[in-house]
Amino acid sequence: MSNSALTIIFFLQLAIILGVCRLAGYLVKWIGQPQVVGEMIAGVLLGPTLFGLLLPGLQRQIFPAGVPMNILYVSSQVGLVLYMFLVGTDFDTNLIRNRLRSAISVSLAGILTPMILGGLLAMMLISHPGLFHTGVPLPEAMLFLGAAISITAFPVLARIIFERGLSGTSLGTLALAAGSTNDAISWCLLAVVLAIFKQNIWIALLAVVGGLLYAVLTLTVGRMALARTLGKLTERNGGITSSMLAVVLLLAMVAAWLTETIGIYAIFGGFILGAAMPRGLFAKQIKTIMEPLVTNFMLPLFFVYSGLNTSLGLVNSWTLWGVAGLLLLASVGGKGVACWLTALANKEPQRDALAIGSLMNARGLMELILLNIALQQSLITQTLFTMLILMSIVTTLMASPLFELVYGRQRRKEGLLAKAPTRESLIKPADAAIGAGEL
Repeated sequence: MSNSALTIIFFLQLAIILGVCRLAGYLVKWIGQPQVVGEMIAGVLLGPTLFGLLLPGLQRQIFPAGVPMNILYVSSQVGLVLYMFLVGTDFDTNLIRNRLRSAISVSLAGILTPMILGGLLAMMLISHPGLFHTGVPLPEAMLFLGAAISITAFPVLARIIFERGLSGTSLGTLALAAGSTNDAISWCLLAVVLAIFKQNIWIALLAVVGGLLYAVLTLTVGRMALARTLGKLTERNGGITSSMLAVVLLLAMVAAWLTETIGIYAIFGGFILGAAMPRGLFAKQIKTIMEPLVTNFMLPLFFVYSGLNTSLGLVNSWTLWGVAGLLLLASVGGKGVACWLTALANKEPQRDALAIGSLMNARGLMELILLNIALQQSLITQTLFTMLILMSIVTTLMASPLFELVYGRQRRKEGLLAKAPTRESLIKPADAAIGAGEL
């Protein structure tokens, strides 16, 4: 295929992806869901599940296998790296310090319980044909499935807290602290799983040790250097100049290259670099500049790429649907229920504990990132990938309604909570929902 033909296909893909994702995001906001839910669903519908089922020839023409899909994948990775960089700039370690005991307890419960349930499920499913790739050892299957169930959609959680007026409250602080701690541990587990899966002790050591060194140096020496340069320059200039933005983008690409090279994936590089960036005016400005483009233009590419690998037609028997149901039950029980009970054990009020459980149960974009890495590394098949995508969509859909049911409505009646966002406020273009916080 010529460069000209590839260009024509790519621009057509971009137009369709952006249009369908925006329409789907607009529609789900009418039922009070974050835009990420609509984009996740849009990705699935553009794949073999609907578009490929109704118009298979046209779907293959627009999204042909081979080089065009490789270009789409690489483009989506750039968006992911920049998105994770923005998530890192929001990662506030003070939240963890302020509610250290409860946050660690809830986050550990939200990891250990799913890890146990995921391990048990992996023991049951490893021998089932068509779920894990041949040759995947049981310990790695157990670690992966546990990590897949344990992850939390921290940005979705943060968005709900912001919209419901919980920012700065005891509940909001605890939920954010537990969610951020949970995700940090889950991503470390994934890095270990993928390093072990390479079946080369030196490659695994390079990934783990190199990743730790990168994180420690970036968050200590790097943070101080960035504060003295970018932070001070931003304060002096009253904002970020185009030259400073170019340096930030350069650093993000170098961080992505480094972490991808040592084997812990580019997204880790983006996130750690973001966490090391100066706070205050710099963080506010960089988000204002980058968020609209990243979340509205670049990130939808990843949702659709994920959807193109998702086919409900692969879940074609009652047995497989039963497995999908088990995965969903283990995800909700291991995450939402475990976090609720642990919050109760830490003497949180019943409604607060239920709210924490409902928020921690959301998965969203973070789950899709993890699943795509596992699929690319041939840990899992498209069938198990599809089942886990379904679990991710359902648990993300559950978060807002469950929160309203167990906490929001009652607290609002008592005058202790801001009014729920209206449909108009959710869909107006100028709303902060265009940013990464809703994902």
